[in-house]
Amino acid sequence: MSAQPVDVAEERPARPQIRAVPDAEKPAADVDVREFPPTRAFRTTVTAVLALSPHFTRVTLSADDLRHFHPGGLDQRIKVFLPREDGEYPEIGLFADPAPSIMEWYHRWRDLDEAERNPIRTYTVRAIRPEQAEIDIDFVVHGTEGPASAWASTVCPGDELIVIGPDARAEEHGGGIEWNPGTARDVLLAGDETAVPAMCAILESLPEGITGEAYLEVPSSADALDVETRCGVTIHWIGRDGAPLGEKLTAAVSDWARRRAEIFAERQAACEPARTAVGAPEGGELPEVDEDAVLWEVAEPDGFREYAWLAGEAGVITTLRRHLVKGIGMSRKQVSFMGYWKRGRASA
Repeated sequence: MSAQPVDVAEERPARPQIRAVPDAEKPAADVDVREFPPTRAFRTTVTAVLALSPHFTRVTLSADDLRHFHPGGLDQRIKVFLPREDGEYPEIGLFADPAPSIMEWYHRWRDLDEAERNPIRTYTVRAIRPEQAEIDIDFVVHGTEGPASAWASTVCPGDELIVIGPDARAEEHGGGIEWNPGTARDVLLAGDETAVPAMCAILESLPEGITGEAYLEVPSSADALDVETRCGVTIHWIGRDGAPLGEKLTAAVSDWARRRAEIFAERQAACEPARTAVGAPEGGELPEVDEDAVLWEVAEPDGFREYAWLAGEAGVITTLRRHLVKGIGMSRKQVSFMGYWKRGRASA
């Protein structure tokens, strides 16, 4: 996931994400795991910079304690602390012992004078290699527009970057992964370039037997990337090539919905039990979207055959969701949708 507004876990619907850590990565029996918070700061060094395409750059980060980075994968979110224009970071106690909670460091950061405050963005971890103490982050680059793109356009090996992510030594891990298909075996993924790293990481994590379609809209046809996956999901790269943002993606998802409409109609005719979210209006209706609210809702599937994961520009994602829920009758419980950014609004 590329540059997005700063988000604090408490501001989004919390869904417990407790994932087992392989025995080889668990701390020794005499270590008190309660000493380790679910998330913590990692002070990393850039060890490699690779231009993947005209608009994607992969940055490899290394640090000894990245051996303890939780290997949850999928669409795992992290916070990226970018340096200020002077190359420095403010002191907000990120590396204090004990480590501060998310709310503690966030309030310290927010209370800084604007001139002292550094940019913070939310990204997806593209790859995690605990045995090599490395992680990869893919950045969308579009010149010097925005602090994250500007940093990724000029970063060099040896530069420092602070990230906040999950610690494998913690007893429990909550949040940061929204991919939640339940028992669904037929999936739909759709998003713009800000969601490409998350979609690629998800696709590479899916096992055999999962089928479906993935639609990835990118700035140009030259931005199509290689994705190695064992699953049966068909991957469609959609280059905008000058078209308005979201136009081609919306058309592709609309076509997917049109092709599935008959299937959903047949199930309804066969009296398949309707499963709607608690409190959701009947008949595929959706509540009005609060323009100032964070557009973020995680599916809670319960025995559904299909699952949809949508992420990207908030207005486009709202339209896609309506095609699925109001258009063909998918339950809200089947659709996870995340507004990674909002057109016309600067990231915080």
